[in-house]
Amino acid sequence: MGKRAPKIFLLRRRYVALLAALALSAGIFYVAYYPTSVSAAASTRQLPIYSVERPGQKMCAISFDAAWGNEDTQTLIDILAKYNIHATFFVVGDWAEKYPESVKALHEAGHEVMSHSNHHDHYNSLTAEQIVADVTASNERIAAVTGVTPTLIRCPYGEYDDHVIAAIRSMGMEPIQWDVDSLDWKDYDAPTICKRVTSKLAPGSIVLFHNAALHTPEALPEILTCMIQEGYTVVPISQLILTGDYTIDHTGRQFSATVEQTPDSTQ
Repeated sequence: MGKRAPKIFLLRRRYVALLAALALSAGIFYVAYYPTSVSAAASTRQLPIYSVERPGQKMCAISFDAAWGNEDTQTLIDILAKYNIHATFFVVGDWAEKYPESVKALHEAGHEVMSHSNHHDHYNSLTAEQIVADVTASNERIAAVTGVTPTLIRCPYGEYDDHVIAAIRSMGMEPIQWDVDSLDWKDYDAPTICKRVTSKLAPGSIVLFHNAALHTPEALPEILTCMIQEGYTVVPISQLILTGDYTIDHTGRQFSATVEQTPDSTQ
């Protein structure tokens, strides 16, 4: 028995070495053919800003996406002026070129005109280079009318992934989502839209509307009245979000890097 031990030991070593080689080959094969899975697991998820933590400040922002119709834009401008509130309008480059007078009217009324892409394409299916080119073209079309280059963008369809957010931030721009969705594009009646917004509104909220939704002009006055009565200061998104050092938690809420986050602070 003693004479056979070295042979058995060598066989075991060869067996272990063979298994290690097979495992290494499998790992190389997996990395070669599934690189996105490896990189995604190794990186931190990139998120846009959904809402903002502003301690001691009861602030919120309302936003409108403009991609197609234009029937109600001036009506929205008039309503907002009546309440002395400025909003953020995310407009598609094609829309800006088709309705330059509306873009000019928004800007002259004191509203922010920001990017909603150039053609409203699905950014997830584009390369980083294509995204940068598309956003640049959109910014140029908007700046040609307003004289101001957008610093914020809302991705078309609200879709994004890590490479989309990374591409946008590489341009020095901030991607913006929302935490209160009016769902006005579903043509809900005004009371339903109003209830959805006012029941979900919280300090730091960003509210989503659309400039061409059927009942938004009817719902907006009551929503704005409620915001004011509840003590909210309604500001454009660029005045709501934080600059300098900040963090974004798993819900997309932006915090100052100096603010200590607690479980309750993300609610």
